[in-house]
Amino acid sequence: MKLSFCTDSLGHLPFEQMLDKLLELGVYGVEMTTGGWSPAPHLRTEELLASATQRQQVLQALESRGMSIAALNVSGNPLDPGELGNKHKRDTENALALAGELGVKKIVMMSGLPPASPHDTIPNWITYTVSWPPTLKNCLDYQWNEVAIPYWQGLVQRAKNSGVEKFALENFSSMLVWNPETLFRLRDAVGDMVGLNLDPSHLLWMGADPIAAARALGPAIHHCHGKDVRLERGLVDINGLLETKPVEDVANRAWNYVAVGCGQDLQWWKEFFSVVRMMGYNDWVSLEMEDLTMSVEAGVTSSIAALKQTISQ
Repeated sequence: MKLSFCTDSLGHLPFEQMLDKLLELGVYGVEMTTGGWSPAPHLRTEELLASATQRQQVLQALESRGMSIAALNVSGNPLDPGELGNKHKRDTENALALAGELGVKKIVMMSGLPPASPHDTIPNWITYTVSWPPTLKNCLDYQWNEVAIPYWQGLVQRAKNSGVEKFALENFSSMLVWNPETLFRLRDAVGDMVGLNLDPSHLLWMGADPIAAARALGPAIHHCHGKDVRLERGLVDINGLLETKPVEDVANRAWNYVAVGCGQDLQWWKEFFSVVRMMGYNDWVSLEMEDLTMSVEAGVTSSIAALKQTISQ
């Protein structure tokens, strides 16, 4: 395994300064954001698609430092029924085209989430159904069979045409694919080009065990995020794991994203990466630093130190 970095966390730095900062920290891979919800601070996808010279400059900046692109990231909701979904679809198609031009084989993104019916205008994350009445079950069938699977069948073919070999879908909340079971539902329908970007932080706050999830996923692990979460003592015990307060309200939330090692200890992380490696994954682990309880620099530095001690190399 090798350590890489989701570049949005250093989005305040220009591209080459960002690379130099990572080089100082001993990180030689970058997961470059290209659109979706990200402002894509370092890559202007449409400009790069229009200019072979600019593409060569990006590759030269990396190669001169001994660095590589671990993946292109275009996380968003391409299944949103409105203009947001149209933008994210375009961003995804551009990311595939850019991957083809840069020789990148892996796309990190999210599955997307449609509305619950063709008449709705807002995506609906359905997390609870009972056998009666059948309304929500029918909504889930619509989301999967009428929207998500046809979209992904087309996207897989487009990716093959671009030379992309793997999609890694983050197991994120408010998405149709949010755990191993939902990943396998989509994978069974569209093929094994689709796998999971195994992000343990989300599984932890959902009440799952990422180590058990890694065992269940096996070769369906296509990417891995090094990202931690802390269930806040005295708050999660009262209100449970579901949380609607904004992520900035760290003092009052039941759980928070934290720097690696500030939620699970390093022994846990060693076991997690050991099992991920044992299941056959031997590729990049990208630090995604979203700890709002400390400065960006402190979170990045401490997380990289923790990951260097725990990833299976």
